[in-house]
Order: sequence, then structure tokens, then C-alpha cells
Amino acid sequence: MLRVVRGTPDDAELAALTAVLAAAGGSKPTGEPKQRRSRWADRAALLRRPLHPGPGAWRASGMPR
Repeated sequence: MLRVVRGTPDDAELAALTAVLAAAGGSKPTGEPKQRRSRWADRAALLRRPLHPGPGAWRASGMPR
């Protein structure tokens, strides 16, 4: 809703202001939405994640229990 605080705009000025505000706010993009790739086709899953060894990890990796 619009409210004129100062001045006396005519109908054409109010219509122009309403059209500008309607065009400027909250419109959806016209392009197609980006489709998500399947987890099976995700090439990033093939990359190795970084290792975070804890205390005593080197000793535990070479000695069988």
C-alpha cells in the first residue's frame, strides 16, 4: 500500500510510481532453475577427503591389535 506524505500527485504520477515499485520488488528470475546433479554423477565424490589423524594414529596404523 502506498501513502502520499507530501504533495498532490495526479493519477498518472501515482500509476507510474506504482508500476516502478511493482517491477523493482520481489520478481522471480525468468531463467530456468538450475537442476541438481545426481549424487551418482557427482565428480566431487571421487576426490579424497582430508585426513585428520588423532593422537597416537601413526603408532596405531602400523601395529595390529
